[in-house]
Amino acid sequence: MTTVPTSASWRPRSVATLVALVACLAFVRCGGTSTPTSPSPGVPTPPVSPQPVPPVVPSPPQTFVGAGDIGWCGSPGVALTARLLDGIGGTVFTTGDNAYMTGTAEEFRTCYEPSWGRHKARTRPVPGNHEYEGAGPAPYFDYFGGAAGPYGLGYYSFELGDWHVIALNTMLDLREGSAQTQWLRNDLIVSKSKCTVAYWHYPLFTSRPAGNSGTLRPIWKILMDFGVDVVLNGHDHLYERFAPQDENGLLSTATGIREFIVGTGGAPAYPFGPTTANSERRITNVFGVLKLTLSSGSYDWQFIQDSGAVSDSGSGTCH
Repeated sequence: MTTVPTSASWRPRSVATLVALVACLAFVRCGGTSTPTSPSPGVPTPPVSPQPVPPVVPSPPQTFVGAGDIGWCGSPGVALTARLLDGIGGTVFTTGDNAYMTGTAEEFRTCYEPSWGRHKARTRPVPGNHEYEGAGPAPYFDYFGGAAGPYGLGYYSFELGDWHVIALNTMLDLREGSAQTQWLRNDLIVSKSKCTVAYWHYPLFTSRPAGNSGTLRPIWKILMDFGVDVVLNGHDHLYERFAPQDENGLLSTATGIREFIVGTGGAPAYPFGPTTANSERRITNVFGVLKLTLSSGSYDWQFIQDSGAVSDSGSGTCH
């Protein structure tokens, strides 16, 4: 350790020596490491100004656009809805039954690829029942690759601006305690987003003659418990929008989830049956896509027909 002379007869030989002495008194130098000395008793320490917290800047609005029930070879709707996507930016979703009739590699190549395939790089799909018919879902996972989530599972989540987005696979076990429902709970627990949209193939609520699919109530209840805002489905070849409701179909504007069925990507249309409770808009015999604009704390929707006409629109706020 450097020793500082203390004799009264000692005088610095130069200005440089004096500067070194002052530095030595202010800091203790040991082995090349400099450590600030503690302030002397009674000497006030200068106040440290608090660092300002930067404001949270909302992400710009994100476009989430798509449909389900798409790749039906010979149907004009496949090309027409793909043409709509050509003029709409953002992320594309599918709600299942991407290639008919059994989702083979050949059907993906000839019935999906020539139209919706040109948007593959920005597409986040889910499978439907037709992907699981025939030889099974391997061609679906092979075609979409990592964009379809873990191979063989097909459920995953991602962030889109200020929104959390969850893709589920209704062809796998969705009962309480299943691997998929456990994953879903964990995913929602760690999510920090105020706004969430989830999408899968089979709808819980529908005015199609087949009626509601009660097996999906446990999933709906989990999503409601965590404040999910919007659900997107396919399977029914039509467009239908519901008011926010709980898993039992009871209107709940405060905490309920708004459901959209958008099975209008290219497959021939289905008719409606008796109107289900809380159904607000029903459109069939047209092809089209649903365009969601996801903003910080809110969302807007437009159902765009293949003619370019907007036949349903509105907005909502997040829980």
